[in-house]
Amino acid sequence: MSTRTFDFADLAGRDQYKLLTGLVVPRPIAWVTSLDADGVLNAAPFSFFNVLSSEPPIIGLGLEPRPDGSLKDTAANIRERGEFTVNIVSNALVEAMTVCAITFPHGVEELTEAGLTPAPGFKVATPRIAEARAALECKVFQLIALPTGRTIVLGEVIAAHVADAIVNDRLHVDAHGLDAVGRMGGAAYATTRYLFDLDRIDPAAWQENHDPGQRRPHASWTPPRKC
Repeated sequence: MSTRTFDFADLAGRDQYKLLTGLVVPRPIAWVTSLDADGVLNAAPFSFFNVLSSEPPIIGLGLEPRPDGSLKDTAANIRERGEFTVNIVSNALVEAMTVCAITFPHGVEELTEAGLTPAPGFKVATPRIAEARAALECKVFQLIALPTGRTIVLGEVIAAHVADAIVNDRLHVDAHGLDAVGRMGGAAYATTRYLFDLDRIDPAAWQENHDPGQRRPHASWTPPRKC
């Protein structure tokens, strides 16, 4: 196939952003709740987010500054308090999540504007979103300040809240019940409602049965399942 090659050294930051957010998809959304020094609750969604380690349990957030270079409320609160909570966005909460993305004046509580309910934290002072089907309480593990003003937050997960209906005794989470939403490029979002299963390949079986250069047959794929 024909391809185009882009040298990031020749691209403006905005163009780098467009390529990365269009290619690294779907990205999970961290709906972050945090408290400022006066105890005012802030809630904001971020799609530069993922789990990076299970031992220790580390998640990563990429937080951009305001256009004037100052810290947004979430980054400032995390620096001040050293803790935050990541709430998982489900389909049912997408519209409320977008309300929390509005640039309100400092001191306006986004959850109130979105008609949502704060629930007390378990091991942190920061409330979680009661309507969210899952939430991760985090303590700051490391903060990395980038030259552009962006902040990389590494957070250690110290507690998790999961709706009873979507987790079993073996701690397997029902992806259908979680019904998480991901971020695509631009204004696009993706659902996780179509799933398929694909087992790992046994190395010995692969060496015995595989003809080099042959692609894995489509018949080995389980048809997509709709939630």
